[in-house]
Amino acid sequence: MAACSQKPENLGESDILPQGVSVRDSHLDNNQRQNYTDDERAKHLANLATSVPDVHNATAVVIGNLAVVGIDIDQDVERSKVGTIKYSVTESLRHDPQGAGAIVVADPDLNARLKEVNDDARAGKPIRGVMNELADIVGRIIPDVPLPENEKNPQDAVNDKDEKQDKDLQEIQKEQSNDKIQ
Repeated sequence: MAACSQKPENLGESDILPQGVSVRDSHLDNNQRQNYTDDERAKHLANLATSVPDVHNATAVVIGNLAVVGIDIDQDVERSKVGTIKYSVTESLRHDPQGAGAIVVADPDLNARLKEVNDDARAGKPIRGVMNELADIVGRIIPDVPLPENEKNPQDAVNDKDEKQDKDLQEIQKEQSNDKIQ
């Protein structure tokens, strides 16, 4: 697990990983991703995010294939402009093999929580607490999605089975009771 927070003025030339242009499918390439540690990926993603205009600071937390990047934008920026900046950051990460699939957060509250996760990870806090906090953040970003209408809810399948068993049992009882009456 790794986390990184970057401010552009604190970066040296050695902190910026080279960005080459490559033509590949847009799916994740795990072989390329394994060339970097989670900490290196977090620094790289934070650097990419801060390279986008109007992003003053970025915090990245990387755990395996999960990457969450929080961006700090002026409070005075209009909501539509925030969406545009967030989209620009998402696009810059998506086109980089290390950032493909990263989740971008522009909400000040979530960004503050992400910074806390970053600090906790760097302080060596227990991984379970850090993972729970990160799960809460991702849960707020990605809500539960309802099942498609053509798919059955697993609970409905159990209820259907119970109803069928009840009906079968009633038929058996009816047959047995009718046999004794005659």
